[in-house]
Amino acid sequence: MPPKFDPNEVAYLYMRAVGGEVGATSSLAPKLGPLGLSPKKVGDDIAKATKDWKGLRVTVKLTIQNRKATVAMVPTASALVIKALKEPVRDRKKEKNIAHDGNITYDDVYEVAKIMRPRSMARKMSGTVKEILGTAQSVGCTVDGRHPHDLIEDIDSGALVVEDYDAPKEEEAN
Repeated sequence: MPPKFDPNEVAYLYMRAVGGEVGATSSLAPKLGPLGLSPKKVGDDIAKATKDWKGLRVTVKLTIQNRKATVAMVPTASALVIKALKEPVRDRKKEKNIAHDGNITYDDVYEVAKIMRPRSMARKMSGTVKEILGTAQSVGCTVDGRHPHDLIEDIDSGALVVEDYDAPKEEEAN
């Protein structure tokens, strides 16, 4: 039998959810039941917190303390790039295998890189920008009308200089 959960202890739970939609309570129940939380209420809280990301799959961080769950968004690079494309909301059940073949600006890429900087493994900001350009390539969009890999080559050759940005350090989650 698993050890009893102390309600005063802080627990963190990361899960993927579709923005703006109430997740299936049957998938939430095994995770939240032992913590003494109502899956329906937490599902509603997740839907409310992710309404700006309607239709996108996003990662959500639940911080559980004193049998209360607070929802925080943990945006992924791909979700931020797709959001920067400003595509209309689609019905997930009807439209499958969507090609995100839009165009974003380099400024959008830089803003996404600033958001992702604390979680990036790169030493310099240019490495983080290249990570985001790689994500844009895998999503299928272009940057300023050019293929993202062309911009990566420009950064490597020095034709495109990325200004450094020191992100505020993300607090350590215990």
